[in-house]
Amino acid sequence: MGTEGAYPPFNNLTADGKLEGFDIDIANALCEEMKVKCEFVTQDWDGIIPALQAGKFDAIIASMSITDERKQKVDFTNKYYNTPPAIAAPKDTDIKGVTKEDLAGKTLGAATATTHYNYAEKTYTDTTLKGYPTSQEFLLDIANGRVDAVTDDISVLEEWLKTPDGACCKIVGTITPVPEIHGPGAGIAVRKGETDLANKFNAAIDAIRANGKYKEINDKYFSYDVYGGES
Repeated sequence: MGTEGAYPPFNNLTADGKLEGFDIDIANALCEEMKVKCEFVTQDWDGIIPALQAGKFDAIIASMSITDERKQKVDFTNKYYNTPPAIAAPKDTDIKGVTKEDLAGKTLGAATATTHYNYAEKTYTDTTLKGYPTSQEFLLDIANGRVDAVTDDISVLEEWLKTPDGACCKIVGTITPVPEIHGPGAGIAVRKGETDLANKFNAAIDAIRANGKYKEINDKYFSYDVYGGES
């Protein structure tokens, strides 16, 4: 199982090098349901699909949004969660919302090669968009006043706001309904044509949703159901 290890609370490396997070717990629950032994490999986000294609691992569980562009390179399972994107800014910001006009003339940080970056690039054309390799790096920059706002998944931003670094900032709004560019949610990616593996994951997702294991993991990290609507 390939994951990034730099996207809390979904997947993250602890100080002693252990993987933790919602993605990791879900992956372990799915593997247990499938009665297989799973090992994790950490991989930089920009190279994660090529690494899957090269056989470095058999599946990606890294909060990867299911999009038409990515479907040209990999096959996906059904979603295992779907939360809306949001924008955060310093508490004293004059940014009132998440429209193109609200962000005009501002500098916005986002992780490159993500649906958040792609949406911002298409939508906020009067904004200076600054790309980063990981979300942790743009969160550091907004905490230090180097950008005016950042965009990411609502769950990631809310979790960060609870930390000392996140005390600087607030959510100025969620981007709802979830834009089409973000796809139907986050899925597990497998190599093209590996339909049997994708189907096994889908059956396991359905099973942990039904037997309460999904809710148990969900409630460990979030105060709301991150699975989203039934679409």
